Amino acid sequence: MQDSIMGMNYRSKLPEIIDSVVTSCSDKGCFEHIDSAVIPSRESIVEIIDLFKDVLFPGYFGDQTVERSNLIYHIGSEITELFEKLSKQVTKSILHECRRTEEDCAECIEKGQEETIILLRKIPQIRALLATDIIKAYDGDPAAKSYDEIIFSYPGIFALMVYRVAHELHEQDIKILPRIMTEYAHSVVGIDIHPGAKIGKGFFIDHGTGVVIGETSVIGANVRLYQGVTLGSLSFPRDEKGQIIRDLKRHPTIEDDVVIYSNSTILGGDTVIGARSVVGGNVWLTRSVPADTKVLIEEPKLVFKERSSS
Repeated sequence: MQDSIMGMNYRSKLPEIIDSVVTSCSDKGCFEHIDSAVIPSRESIVEIIDLFKDVLFPGYFGDQTVERSNLIYHIGSEITELFEKLSKQVTKSILHECRRTEEDCAECIEKGQEETIILLRKIPQIRALLATDIIKAYDGDPAAKSYDEIIFSYPGIFALMVYRVAHELHEQDIKILPRIMTEYAHSVVGIDIHPGAKIGKGFFIDHGTGVVIGETSVIGANVRLYQGVTLGSLSFPRDEKGQIIRDLKRHPTIEDDVVIYSNSTILGGDTVIGARSVVGGNVWLTRSVPADTKVLIEEPKLVFKERSSS
């Protein structure tokens, strides 16, 4: 009984707290999203990514057996559900941007469905690109026993699958949604690929944890990165008002057939790593490297001491 009375005393403080939180929502120094267009749902986007997994790799995921005889039914069901769910989230993205920029939203729903159809038509070419990534992973990793193992378990392939879909939405100038998609993948596998980056075929991220690929990075064909690699920005130019200039190329270009080993950092929009070059582990680069170059850190001096027997 005493606990109940004490609980009532504490609960009597809640209206005061509620009022203070509601009042803080009028403070322009804080953030809220009230009386605004609904933003895309992260939960729905996770469902959409799962649907894309099924469509991009039929028969690999889910508990439904897929056979040639029922393939058109299976794909038809997945594509239809994908269209319904994705078009809603694309529409929310478009509507949010229209409200934010105070533009006319009369055709947002139609635009959302149109952009979704444009993306869905790209699925065969996305599948073809992912196939080159999987083959490159198999050819570049002696630990890989099969293509199936790579599709099922490699974090780099999951991150690339999400990126390649999100990149197409980014190219269609859909806001917010592509970034939510790639940041979800980042949260799952620890690989951060901005949807604005341009990545060629046959891209392999080995192990992958801690890899960061910035928005304006350009990566050629058959490039391999190891864990901890950063393709980042060297500086953030600002305009006369002190605001960051956002449309400049800030991240490096990596040409075809380059290998970058673990924990290396390559920075700057003018930095180009020439074709077929190799960047060793723990290298810090802020300038360009010609084609067919090896960049290595001098081997550190190691000290070996016998352990005392005492």
